[in-house]
Amino acid sequence: MRLSMISAATVAALVGYASSVAILLAAATALGATPAQTASWLLAISLGKAVGSALLSFRSKVPVVLAWSTPGAALIAATSGMTFAEGVGAFVTAGLLIAATGLIRPLGALVARIPDGIAAAMLGGVLLPFCLKGATAAQGAPALVLPMVAVFLIVRLWNPAFAVLAAFAAGIVLALATGSDLSAVHLAGPRLEPVAPAFRLSVILGLGLPLYLVTMASQNLPGFATLRAAGYEPPVSAALTTTGVISTVTAFFGAHTVSMAAITAAICLGPDVHPDRDRRWLVGLAYALAWTLLGLLSPTVLDLIAALPSEVVAALVALALLSPLTGALTGAFAQPDQRLPAALTVVVTASGLAAFGIGAAFWGLVVGLLVWGLDRLKPRQA
Repeated sequence: MRLSMISAATVAALVGYASSVAILLAAATALGATPAQTASWLLAISLGKAVGSALLSFRSKVPVVLAWSTPGAALIAATSGMTFAEGVGAFVTAGLLIAATGLIRPLGALVARIPDGIAAAMLGGVLLPFCLKGATAAQGAPALVLPMVAVFLIVRLWNPAFAVLAAFAAGIVLALATGSDLSAVHLAGPRLEPVAPAFRLSVILGLGLPLYLVTMASQNLPGFATLRAAGYEPPVSAALTTTGVISTVTAFFGAHTVSMAAITAAICLGPDVHPDRDRRWLVGLAYALAWTLLGLLSPTVLDLIAALPSEVVAALVALALLSPLTGALTGAFAQPDQRLPAALTVVVTASGLAAFGIGAAFWGLVVGLLVWGLDRLKPRQA
C-alpha cells in the first residue's frame, strides 16, 4: 500500500462527502427523519460504500470505488407526502431492482430501451429546482453566498473536483466570521437505527422506480464508462448485484442507494496513484478505510451542517448539483428527435406535480415517453 494510494483515496472520499452531504441532509429532512435516523442513514451508507468498494476491488482486481447516489438524494429531497418508513420501502425496492438488473439481463435491456434524452431530462428536472434555490439564497444572504460562488468559480479553473469542497470551507469560514454559533457541534458516537419499511404502491412508483432509474442512468453507467476510459474492464454484473444487495441491506437502517462513482473514481485511477495499473486496485481498500472513518464522524458533520445558515447550505447544494445538471441537460437535448419529449419531461418533473400520490419524477417520465411514442407514429416521408 503506497502513500499515494492513501492520499488519493482520502481526497476522493473527502470530495465526495463534502460536496454532497448537505443534499443527503435535505433528503432526510424531506422524509421527516429524526436526527438519530439521519445519522444512521449517513453511517449505513458510508459503511455500505466501504464494504462494497473493498469487496469489488479485491475480487475483480480492478480499482472499483462506490458513491452514494447524489442525484438520487436530490430526488428524495424533492418528494413530499410520505413517511420515513415509506421512503425506506422505496429504498429497498430500488436496491432490489439494481440487484435484479445485475442478475437478470433482460431487465437491463428493458431499462436500456428508455431513450437517453428522456432519462437525462427526468434527472435534469429533479436537479433544476435545487440549483434555482441557490440564486434565491444569494439574494437573501449575498455576503455569505457570493463569496462562496466566487471561490467555486476560481478553484474550478484549476481543479473542478475540489471546487465544491473549497466553497464548503469558505461557507464555514464566512459563517463563523458573521457570528454563527457552532458551539452545538460536538463529537458523538454514531449508531445504526433499524427502520421497518412500509410499502405503498404510489411511493414505489413515485420514488422507488425513479430512484432506481436515476441511480442507473446518472451514476452506474457513467461509473462504468470512467473505468473503461482508464483502461479497465468494469465488473458490470458483479457491481450491480453487489451494490443492489448492499443498498437493500443498508435501506433497513435508513440509507438510500449505493452506486458506482464517476467523478471521484477518476481521482483513484491515474498513474500517479500507482505506476503499476495491475496493483492499482489496492486503492479500493484505502478508499474503504476512508469512508469507514467518515461514517463514524457522521453525527459531528450533521451538527456542523445544521449550525450553518440555511443560505450557506442551499448555496452548497446548488453548487454541488451544477455539474450533474449540466450533464443532464446536455444529454436531454443532444438528440433532435427527443428534444420536445425531453423538454416536457424537464417541465413536468421540475414542477413538483403530484397526482394520485405519485411524485413528479414518475409523471415527467410518463409524459416524455408518451410524447416520444406519439412522435414515432408520425409517417416517414418517402
